[in-house]
Amino acid sequence: MELNPILFTMGVSFALAVILGPLFIPILRWMKFGQQIRREGPQGHQKKAGTPTMGGIIILVALTLAFMRFSMRSPEFYVLLVACLGFGLVGFLDDYIKIAFKRSLGLTARQKLFGQLLIAAVVCVLLYMHGHNTDLHIPGTGLAIPLGLFYYPFIVLFMLGMSNAVNFTDGLDGLLSGTSAVAFGALAVIAMIHTEHESAFFSAAMIGAVLGFLVFNAHPAKVFMGDTGSLGIGGGIAAVAILTKTELLLLVIGGIFVIEVLSVIIQVVSFKTRGKRVFKMSPIHHHFELVGWSEWRVVITFWLAGLLLAGLGIYINEGL
Repeated sequence: MELNPILFTMGVSFALAVILGPLFIPILRWMKFGQQIRREGPQGHQKKAGTPTMGGIIILVALTLAFMRFSMRSPEFYVLLVACLGFGLVGFLDDYIKIAFKRSLGLTARQKLFGQLLIAAVVCVLLYMHGHNTDLHIPGTGLAIPLGLFYYPFIVLFMLGMSNAVNFTDGLDGLLSGTSAVAFGALAVIAMIHTEHESAFFSAAMIGAVLGFLVFNAHPAKVFMGDTGSLGIGGGIAAVAILTKTELLLLVIGGIFVIEVLSVIIQVVSFKTRGKRVFKMSPIHHHFELVGWSEWRVVITFWLAGLLLAGLGIYINEGL
């Protein structure tokens, strides 16, 4: 697969996001779509209250326009868009309820879970209809576990887990934009190596969209992506991993997302069983803030860690 069309797709998506930003941000501000900040969060975040949120719309629109321009409209095209835009829609509803009712929580846990399950189920139906390979590949080996129909429940859990892990990562200015760009970069390389056309172009379009969004989301952020963006990114990254058969490898490539969600699980389990917290606050990026790291230091450190994990994932994919 040639590199130039991939880079061009990335450039188009980046340009679209940069153009859409100044158009959407004033609208979000005019509609009073401001971020609600949790009172129990780091005190330094209270000044961010009122910053326009739901900026994930910028990412999803730029991604979709660029991807549709260069897509071949294969079955994989629909899997990718349904996963990304479907999860993004769940996030949009969550964001809208937060704003409409002026509270830090939007959809209830059950409502959000139902929406995510519904989209994951639709993705499974599309995969089944088009005869998707149901083997689970072991990274770095030539081995694969034939799951048969059990593959689809695994995919549902995988999509729910990854989308929520990505969602937890969105807590600091530019953190998710940068780490997701790195992870999609690794997946784009793998997709190109294995000539997975749609996954490669989708990943390139997503890289451009999140980097274009980063222009406005870098500290101090002028806009937040909200769950609209984070859940959409999570659904998209899970779909690319499914189509490139790198489901397990994504645990390495997206290691930052895994660490973030594990920190939340560890914190909750420790507090409920021992009455003690392991971290000053979870997800773990807030822990580093509370021990005295600046927001930029946390973000840059996580970006670099994500880059190392992405490189390791590509190395493992090539058979060590």
